[in-house]
Amino acid sequence: MTTDFARRRFNEMVLPHLDDAYGLARWLTGNRTDAEDVVQDACMRALASLETAVVERPRAWLLTIVRNTAFSWMGKNRPKAVVLVGDSELLDAATAHRDASPGPEEVLIAAADEAALESAILALPPIFREVVVMRDINGMSYREIADATGAPQGTVMSRLARARAQLADKLGSPA
Repeated sequence: MTTDFARRRFNEMVLPHLDDAYGLARWLTGNRTDAEDVVQDACMRALASLETAVVERPRAWLLTIVRNTAFSWMGKNRPKAVVLVGDSELLDAATAHRDASPGPEEVLIAAADEAALESAILALPPIFREVVVMRDINGMSYREIADATGAPQGTVMSRLARARAQLADKLGSPA
């Protein structure tokens, strides 16, 4: 049973970071539906712990819960041999540009670039994918990522460098 205190803390500490939580879960799971399930489970875990938790950095704290929940959820709900692929969001991204002023060729190129980047990120091993998403998409600091993943800051920086190198290899670095 949650108290008013826990609900108030939830509103202050969790709700402002739900978009980042969903974004991380989506990148880790590979699709919207699974990400929604993960974020819902993570929010329930966060709410349950808010009575006693000492939280200095709410965003990093929540993303740690989301990360751990995502890996637990995938361990239970996905066979080990499944390879993550994009979903209908690629089509949504391609058609979302219809109202913009660029021509059809530019829209197709942008959608192809976005799809290639998403595919390349999804192909990264999870320990690399999570740091790319946390740093380059969510804008987290190295310290926040280190707190969220439980890895030393130097390891976070190393993983990020390796992930970026793999992305550059996959996508072809600009000349």
